[in-house]
Amino acid sequence: MSPTAARKPGAIGIRAKQAQDTRAKILKAAIKVFAKQGYASGRVESISKAARSHDRMIYYYFGSKEQLFVEVLETIYTQFNEAESKLDLDLDDPVHGLEQMVEFVWQYYLDHPEFVTLLSSENLHQGKHAKKSSKLKEISGYAISVVQKLLDAGKAKNVFRDDVKARDVYLIIASLGYFYNANQYTLGAFLGEPLMDKAALAHWREVIKDTVLRAVRLQSPVDTVVMDLSSTA
Repeated sequence: MSPTAARKPGAIGIRAKQAQDTRAKILKAAIKVFAKQGYASGRVESISKAARSHDRMIYYYFGSKEQLFVEVLETIYTQFNEAESKLDLDLDDPVHGLEQMVEFVWQYYLDHPEFVTLLSSENLHQGKHAKKSSKLKEISGYAISVVQKLLDAGKAKNVFRDDVKARDVYLIIASLGYFYNANQYTLGAFLGEPLMDKAALAHWREVIKDTVLRAVRLQSPVDTVVMDLSSTA
């Protein structure tokens, strides 16, 4: 075997790794640029500069700015799922497990503001890029399946309602966290309150937990009697 032939497999491996690294750098840069400037104003030139790459490499790996943005959306959702998969949710105590999930989602929004701004940008475009993704439905399926496991555990222990749906619980958690973060500036001005200080954030986290648990918990006999009495008063 010639020296050239002997080196060939390693050379291919190096090139593949370099290509993988370049692609990852472009995606990382695109997340930052699109989060800061939005899809419409996020320029290919800005992304390639942030990635220390070249415009042609973006078209080579992604085909277009639009497809790059689609992959950005897929990436941020995948990263969310990966972080969530590391949770050790308490299925033996599903009430606590659901509280853990709420705390995770809430903290993730706080720690990853780019997640919120990118979704806000896509909503301005009426989700036209998200609709072109073949992966988002699969990604969302995982997120909802995690909620389903908690609900199933709670139903088995007779602490959660049988008719509650994982999709609905997911939407409650996501909407209460997303809306607060996405509208923090206008809401803060409107209410005249510092919504992002430590006490305010801790308070809203507890509000979300309380709202979710009220939505899924079985009513105790005492609660049912109190509700019946109040409805006839």
